[in-house]
Amino acid sequence: MNILFVYAHPEPKSLNGSLKNFSVKRLEDAGHAVQVSDLYAMQWKASLDADDSTDRRPDARFDPVLDSKHAFENGRQSEDIVLEQDKLRWADALILQFPLWWFSMPAILKGWVERVYAYGFGYGVGEHSDARWGDRYGEGTLAGKRAMLIVTAGGWESHYGPRGINGPMDDVLFPIQHGILYYPGFEVLPPFVTYRTDRIDEAGFTRICGELGQRLDDLWKTAPIPFLPQNAGAYDIPALTLRPDIAPDQLGFAAHIA
Repeated sequence: MNILFVYAHPEPKSLNGSLKNFSVKRLEDAGHAVQVSDLYAMQWKASLDADDSTDRRPDARFDPVLDSKHAFENGRQSEDIVLEQDKLRWADALILQFPLWWFSMPAILKGWVERVYAYGFGYGVGEHSDARWGDRYGEGTLAGKRAMLIVTAGGWESHYGPRGINGPMDDVLFPIQHGILYYPGFEVLPPFVTYRTDRIDEAGFTRICGELGQRLDDLWKTAPIPFLPQNAGAYDIPALTLRPDIAPDQLGFAAHIA
C-alpha cells in the first residue's frame, strides 16, 4: 500500500523524530511504499495567503475561498501545494504525526491542511441543495483512504481521561479527526497517543515502539472510528443536525459517533 506520512516536529533528535523514523522503517519493512512530508525540514509555508495563486493581480482583494477555487480549477496553485495534493491522491493511507501543542497540532501542520485542502480538493465538492449538503463527512475526494494520528503529549494520561482537567483526549482530537480527516472522506482510525513524553526512558521507548509497531501492522485491519456519515439519513438537511431519534440522550461530540 501507499502511505503518506506528514510529520511536524522541529527537532530530528526528539522523541517524535525517533518515532517517525521507527514508523517509516516498520512500514517499509512490511512492503509498503512511504512518502514523508517533513514539514519543518521542507520549510513549509504555513500561511494561506494571496501567494498561493500564481496569477493574481497584486491590487486584487484576496478572498481565501474564491481564490483557492480559481487556482485549483485553473491549474494556478503554487507548486508546493500541487505536490502535496498529488501525494494525497497517491496515498492509500495518511498518517499525521505531531506533538500536542496548546490542545492542537503545531501551526505548521495546520498550515499544511489550510493550503493543501483547496476548494474543490478538500472541500466545496458535491451537490449543495435542500436534499444534500455536499460530499463530506464520510464522502469527498479522499473517500476510500484511511488516516491515523500519532500524537505525543507532555501531560499524564489521567489529565486527558474522562474527568481529566484537559478534557478527554477523544474530545481534544475531535476537530482534527472528525473535521480535518473525516470531513473529506477518510476512514479515521483510533489515534496512537503517547503521554508524559519527558519521562520516557529506553525501556519505555522500546515498549512504545512495540505498541506503535502493532498499530502500523494493523493499519488495514483496525476498525475505524464509527463517525455518522452526513448523507446517510442520520442528519436533517439542510439544518445538519441529528434527527431526534439518533442518540437522543447524547450531546456534543459523542453524539456523532455511532
